[in-house]
Amino acid sequence: MPKPYEIFAALPPAVSDQLFAFLFEREKPLYKATIDTLAKQRKLRPVFVERKPRAERHTWMKEALGRKVNEAVAAHLLQIWLVGAHTKLLCDFLDGLGIEHDENGTIEALPPAPAKEALVKAIDPLFEKHDPAVVAVYLHAFQALDDTGWPTLGELLTEDPRLQLATPAAT
Repeated sequence: MPKPYEIFAALPPAVSDQLFAFLFEREKPLYKATIDTLAKQRKLRPVFVERKPRAERHTWMKEALGRKVNEAVAAHLLQIWLVGAHTKLLCDFLDGLGIEHDENGTIEALPPAPAKEALVKAIDPLFEKHDPAVVAVYLHAFQALDDTGWPTLGELLTEDPRLQLATPAAT
């Protein structure tokens, strides 16, 4: 099961662009704090990173967040982005499984793992209604952000080619 930093390392460029654009536009303090944290880690002044053109800055941030040392930051950013920008996807997935959730698609506690067939039945319609790359990222994040995850979902994430994340370069 990939860790949040591994998910970041494997994000398709279009998805990482969406994520950083969302943070830049809707979560400015978090965006700035992320730059500050990542820059200080690399012994850089944050202004050095902030002055880069946005595309170059986002590429640098993605690369930095794809390192093990940034696992907690990567997990937090994935959660904020998914809940903030993809609430409908989260709700559709949980509704498909009959799991109660709040209006943001979050749950109090992870219920026992559903059968693989139930997961397939809940996941298949997501690809018709949402960006397939974001669906894959969400399901990997859903699995990674809980200590145990669901074994049945873990199997699907490795078996279903639609749910594969790109293999990142060595970090």
